Amino acid sequence: MKGCVFEIREFCVHDGPGARTTVFFKGCPLRCLWCQNPEGLAFEPELLINDRPCLGCGNCRRACSSPEQRAAACPTGRKRLAGIWMEAADLAARLLRDREFFADSGGGVTFSGGEPLAQPEFLFELCGELSGIHKAIETSGFAPPEVYAEMLRNVDLVFQDLKHSDPERHRQLTGQDNLPILNNLKLLKHSKTPFIARIPLIPGANADAANLRNCAALLAGAPNLLEVQLLPYNPAAPAKYRSAGREFALNIPDDPLPFEELRRIFTAAGLPCSVL
Repeated sequence: MKGCVFEIREFCVHDGPGARTTVFFKGCPLRCLWCQNPEGLAFEPELLINDRPCLGCGNCRRACSSPEQRAAACPTGRKRLAGIWMEAADLAARLLRDREFFADSGGGVTFSGGEPLAQPEFLFELCGELSGIHKAIETSGFAPPEVYAEMLRNVDLVFQDLKHSDPERHRQLTGQDNLPILNNLKLLKHSKTPFIARIPLIPGANADAANLRNCAALLAGAPNLLEVQLLPYNPAAPAKYRSAGREFALNIPDDPLPFEELRRIFTAAGLPCSVL
């Protein structure tokens, strides 16, 4: 089974316990207006063009029209390929080279994206090849329930995103209804798989007390919830959109957020919470 990934990042320390390798799956069914990885949205390899000056050499025009060959033909590195097709067995073999390192550090492999659950056959075959390795996943939860349930049987830790509690506002911000996510959250809460809830704090979009109180209510009563993590918005993200040929359409206020006040919404509800 082949899948498309756009980055394999080693020595990650914020994507699960121990030192880890994070595999970024390409393609996502959501279109969050604040997305930090616009190069991970499309399901196919694509050409990224940075701000370096073009030499006008014409190499890319003479190359084959595939993104791979056009990127390879650029002598300045102005054009870069985002995404490569890999066999699950080949990717697993690369990851397993660090098996002893994972064991020594208590780490493992984390699947991120994009959205890993949007390539379920590839994901589950890869999980099967990584027997004995701690496996974590970072997911929006937007997936068919049977895919989500199978994921719970294959991983050791889930990082579950919550974008917004209100269905209509969620649709405005991400392009999709949140009902599939909330249904899968129920599956997660009733499973034995430990999870960490992650909420991106986007000023003017979802970083208001009312939404966060609703999120706290959605997470209440989950014995397998380890922590709520609030993720401040990264203001460097819009610069990545130009290289991917996309427009960053969200107008984000510059007002600083009261992180401690927002964190207390969750601790007051009995949920451990930190700001990353």
